[in-house]
Amino acid sequence: MELHIRKEGHAGRITLHRPKALNALSYQMCLDIEAALDDWRDDADVALVIIDAEGDKAFCAGGDIQKLYDTASAGDYEYGRKFWRDEYRLNAKIANFPKPYVALMQGFTMGGGVGVACHGSHRIVCENSQIAMPECGIGLVPDVGGSLLLARAPGRIGEYLGTTGTRMDAGNAIYSGFADYFIPRKNWESLIAKLVKTGDVSAVERAATPAPTASFQGQQSDIDCHFAWETIADVLDSLSQAGTEFSLKALSDLRKKSPISVSCTPIVIQRVRTRNTIEQALAEEYQFTYRAAEFGDFVEGIKGAIIDRTHTPVWKIPDLDSVTDSDVEKMLKPLGKNAL
Repeated sequence: MELHIRKEGHAGRITLHRPKALNALSYQMCLDIEAALDDWRDDADVALVIIDAEGDKAFCAGGDIQKLYDTASAGDYEYGRKFWRDEYRLNAKIANFPKPYVALMQGFTMGGGVGVACHGSHRIVCENSQIAMPECGIGLVPDVGGSLLLARAPGRIGEYLGTTGTRMDAGNAIYSGFADYFIPRKNWESLIAKLVKTGDVSAVERAATPAPTASFQGQQSDIDCHFAWETIADVLDSLSQAGTEFSLKALSDLRKKSPISVSCTPIVIQRVRTRNTIEQALAEEYQFTYRAAEFGDFVEGIKGAIIDRTHTPVWKIPDLDSVTDSDVEKMLKPLGKNAL
């Protein structure tokens, strides 16, 4: 059983149940979560939704990409496009859900996990929470509506997180707008029991304790200084000239990722920042993900990061300095009849 969906007391409950796979989201799990939300939307017995996960290591480490890899590497790009279309529809429904949506994120919450948790109304982290958008490392751009969260983060933290894939602990996740409340893990069971019994979401705020300090606060001026440029070429230039510990680490992180993904990510985030809606974010992301396997580095990125971990990816464009404006335009231009 990949998912445990049920009604308990006043709550609709969704528990991800693949701890050995770090609760990675399969295509069917996305469809089942969507169906539950559709059922509960107008159900008077359901006052709120609670989504959590089995195990300590991860709430959800991302999408289950084995089948995406298998189909795309065989030249079938339609499966991935359908997967993303349906997953993105779920992300929009979560963002627009009319009832409180409480997400409890222990351990790793990445990629697709961000999509099913971080668009909720009440997002809870604990001592071991690690949240990230690492898509540039596998030949995608931050998606599942993550570009909207990045666009809304303070200053240029969004561009920094989206291109480098830097992980956020609980304090940084709250500071960056990916989470709302810090609640020690030992208190989660009693909180869930209260929510189920009363249906009163104010119990979340009462259970919250002060968040750990966010290291990003101290790095904000560095981040804004280097990541405010419109193009990655200018970002690289700025980081190279600074020669600080922060800038050298960021430079190293950027150069490990897919060059076309890193180059497109700030443009997606900047476009999303102007309109600031989940629908526009998903549409912008889909322009890239639709093309990612056929024209981008998705297949090679998955092979390097997941399938054959000793493999160093051979990107279609060898390095960041070689990406042209027309390369970026090719990945981000409107899809016409195939638009989301």
